[in-house]
Amino acid sequence: MNELLKVNYDNDRITLSARELHKFLGVTERFGNWFERMNQYGFQESIDYLGRKVFNTQAHQELQDYEITLDMAKEIAMIQRSDKGKEVRQYFLELERRWNSPEAVMNRALEYSRKQVKALMEEKQGLIEENNQLKPKALFADAVSASNESILIGQLAKLIRQNGYEIGQNRLFEWMRENEYLIKKGERYNQPTQKSMDLGLFEVKERTITNPDGSTRITLTTKVTGKGQVYFINKFLS
Repeated sequence: MNELLKVNYDNDRITLSARELHKFLGVTERFGNWFERMNQYGFQESIDYLGRKVFNTQAHQELQDYEITLDMAKEIAMIQRSDKGKEVRQYFLELERRWNSPEAVMNRALEYSRKQVKALMEEKQGLIEENNQLKPKALFADAVSASNESILIGQLAKLIRQNGYEIGQNRLFEWMRENEYLIKKGERYNQPTQKSMDLGLFEVKERTITNPDGSTRITLTTKVTGKGQVYFINKFLS
């Protein structure tokens, strides 16, 4: 994916420069007036954006800029109603998709855990081994649990393998049926049991598909919630 705009991955979220977005969109209106007009759509300081100063080397002066969230940038791009707006909005959607993928969530969690373990090693040399064993798993679980992204059971099998337990998609489905997390037979085969739904481990995505003859049919897809990902990974790694 080509980089249309530079983005920052600080504070566990994606942000970017409002000035750079203004320039990319080709807006002829002065930046200050444009940004003030964009704020009329309900964006809030400290939630959607933060002010900052940037130095213009050509003009040799400081300029007002704003670090805006990806959600704010997507809305602004949609408001522009231009080809550039559509192009950069698709770019933002792809960035968001990659950011919320199970692999990216796990990588962020593991990176954070490594930093935490390093700090603990410096403070308490006597607890190095214990922290190396326990901290990464606990922090990984916290990060996945906080994620709103539900994943397919096949993707869960991949995460479990990446954490050291060898299991494939088919064997995971079989294990879930045998342990009464998924229904074994009938019309609701491989859908969550009532026990699983009560625990908040799964959600069922419903989609309506139009057939070539004009009739419609409904498909149901079972997905593992963030809470479910933590639950099953802990089951296999304990």
